[in-house]
Amino acid sequence: MSNFTKSLKENRIGILFMVLASLQTALGQMFWKMSDGGINFFLIIGFFLYFLGAVMMIVSFRFGSLSVLHPLLSIGYVFALFFGSIILQETITESNLIGTFLIIVGAALIGGGDN
Repeated sequence: MSNFTKSLKENRIGILFMVLASLQTALGQMFWKMSDGGINFFLIIGFFLYFLGAVMMIVSFRFGSLSVLHPLLSIGYVFALFFGSIILQETITESNLIGTFLIIVGAALIGGGDN
């Protein structure tokens, strides 16, 4: 078994929790933007989702290595790009796609690089 596969296997629960934490924090930030700077339902939902993401991040550290899991928070940028495009109708540029691809590749390499 390669080191990459071994690391993924050893950290799989932590990786799953960290990806879910990234998803929740990205959703929270999207709701903050939808609040348009006002104190309203969107802002409250955004804080709640961001809080859940922070708790999920803390829990994930119990199930894997810090050096593997923490960099996976960058997956939140990928989620934010797609939420911005799909829900907020923001434009995705070529440089956004290249950057997103690099984030995904980097996160995959770090996620499998425990030893």
